[in-house]
Amino acid sequence: MIIINPKEKELLMQENEQKLQETEGGTEHNPDAIKKTEEESPISEPKTSDDSVKENTEVSDSNTESPEPVSKEESKKSDEADEADEAIEEIEESNAEDAEDEHNEKRHHIPMLDYHSMSIENLVGELQRLVKNEKIQAISKHVSSIKYEFDQKFQEFLEHKKEEFIANGGNEIDFRYNSVTKRQFNEVYSEFREKRDQYYKNLEQSLKDNLKKRLEIIEQLKGLVNVEEDINTTYKNFKELQESWRNAGPIPRNNYNDVWRTYHHHMEIFYDFLHLNRELRDLDFKHNLEEKQKLVERAEALANEPDLGKAFRELQTLHKIWKEDIGPVAKEQREEIWERFSAATKVMHQRRQDHYQEMEKVYEKNLEKKHEIIASITEVSENVSNNHKALQAQIKEIEALREAFFKAGKVPQKVNEQTWSAFKEAVRKFNRNKNAFYKNQKKEQHENLEKKRALLGLALALKDSDDWEMATPEMKRIQSEWKRIGHVPRKYSDKIWNEFKDACNHYFNRLHAEKNEAHKEEFENYEKKSACLDRLKAFQLSGDTEKDLVELKKFIAEWKQYGRIPYNKKHINGKFNRIVDVLFKKLGVSRQESELLRYGDKMQQLAKTDDNRAILNERTFIRRKIDESKSEIRQLENNLQFFSNASEDNPLVQDVVKNIEKHREALETWKAKLKKLNIMQHNRDKEAEANDEEE
Repeated sequence: MIIINPKEKELLMQENEQKLQETEGGTEHNPDAIKKTEEESPISEPKTSDDSVKENTEVSDSNTESPEPVSKEESKKSDEADEADEAIEEIEESNAEDAEDEHNEKRHHIPMLDYHSMSIENLVGELQRLVKNEKIQAISKHVSSIKYEFDQKFQEFLEHKKEEFIANGGNEIDFRYNSVTKRQFNEVYSEFREKRDQYYKNLEQSLKDNLKKRLEIIEQLKGLVNVEEDINTTYKNFKELQESWRNAGPIPRNNYNDVWRTYHHHMEIFYDFLHLNRELRDLDFKHNLEEKQKLVERAEALANEPDLGKAFRELQTLHKIWKEDIGPVAKEQREEIWERFSAATKVMHQRRQDHYQEMEKVYEKNLEKKHEIIASITEVSENVSNNHKALQAQIKEIEALREAFFKAGKVPQKVNEQTWSAFKEAVRKFNRNKNAFYKNQKKEQHENLEKKRALLGLALALKDSDDWEMATPEMKRIQSEWKRIGHVPRKYSDKIWNEFKDACNHYFNRLHAEKNEAHKEEFENYEKKSACLDRLKAFQLSGDTEKDLVELKKFIAEWKQYGRIPYNKKHINGKFNRIVDVLFKKLGVSRQESELLRYGDKMQQLAKTDDNRAILNERTFIRRKIDESKSEIRQLENNLQFFSNASEDNPLVQDVVKNIEKHREALETWKAKLKKLNIMQHNRDKEAEANDEEE
């Protein structure tokens, strides 16, 4: 027969009644009630019911007395206990989430990428991959992070497009933007929500049913202390309840820790307050102690695991095994083994805290980088260029800075929003100034368009004109003015240019056709001179100087009789003169003499013409050449004075002397030509006087 302390029996009956009331209204579980029970009989620490009752009594007594001062050592112990509790609470919350569904645990193995550095297109792609390939309940945190980054970046992009729309003359209330990327994101996110909602809808009833089963098992476990039966039968029933508990399935995560604490609490009560067969109990205690010692050793070894994430997940698993798979140990060993396990947990918790502190230092450095990037963007935005090419370079610079901002990494959470806002404002300021420039430029381009349309009208009016003297310089002026006018809007640029070019080409094609007709005779003269030049090249001196001079004079006379040739063919005259000079030199005729011989033919032509103006122009031309030669000689002689101390063998001196001699020869030639011209003029005048006397 089982004997129970009446006071404890009353306490257990109250707890049973409370649990029954919780489940009478349906399968919904009241966590507050469980929490209240937990507060009345704490089971997060390995204390017996006797200790619990004693603790409650002490608390009650302490309420009537003034609190004693707490020593530094006690305060330190309290802080350490708080740290351990914090670490255990974190692990228990994570285990509760995993326990709800076995696939929840996979979230630890899905890498949390640097979504902050991704473009909105890449964020959509990553969201699609997760929703398509991963368990929906394991990606909630990933999806939340992706959505946060996408919303921030898309809002910035949308504001940029809105400012462009307004800068182009649009009204803010009329702004609409259809984004394919946003539509794709919404579709994938909606798919995620539908799958998630369906998953939890299907899971909800199962979790409620399992919760109800576990609460019933707890009630049955509590009821074992109230029956009068053989101890072996009671122990057998206890083991069956343990097996039923193991197979009861997952429950809602918000009930997980409270229900397990309550279950362990009543297991300890069963072991501690029932008069079990000592051999069976000690066997259980020994086995449980050995298993918990193994867990403790594994937990302590995790302090040397280099992979912190792996170590923490392993610690979570150890806590889960401690809670779900291993029963209590002997009362005198409970606190000791728990303290060891708790201390190992605290070590791991401290490692994580240190890691987070190091990460905070990294985040602070990232923050410095981002502040520098924001300052660079601000500097550019305050000095926006006033020409298109330079502004395009600044746009590329801003894009590079934006890319660098997103790749700079995370910043401390407390300044994340502030940093993001400063970044958006700096970029927005640049966009506003850039848009203002292009708005003014578009206005200027429309003004240029009107100017070019006016020139196009003039070109169209002149393209069929036959007044070449008036139209040609006007068309050239129009073309020159067109080049000075700046850009026009791109959608009009090609059309108006083609129309203008066609009008100009039409006119100048007509002009060239007219000139080609007029130049027909010039080309004929060129052909004749080419034939003459070919015969001169083939001419061989006979040795008879007089005869050869006569032949050369014939070549010169023939050459002179051909009229104008095209301007771009005048090089043929130089070829002819060089060959004649060579032949004269072979005949012993000086350059000056050959020049005068050729000039004699020109004199004859002038004498035959009755054009005094032509003779006057020739005299003016020769006098100008004489003046130029004298001027060159004076300049060279002045230059020669600078070499007064130089040797006559000096190459520079020799070059100057040679040039002086060359110009003196030319001067003598021009003087001789002027003399011949004067004689010819004198003869003409005498002949004219004689004719007048005869008349």
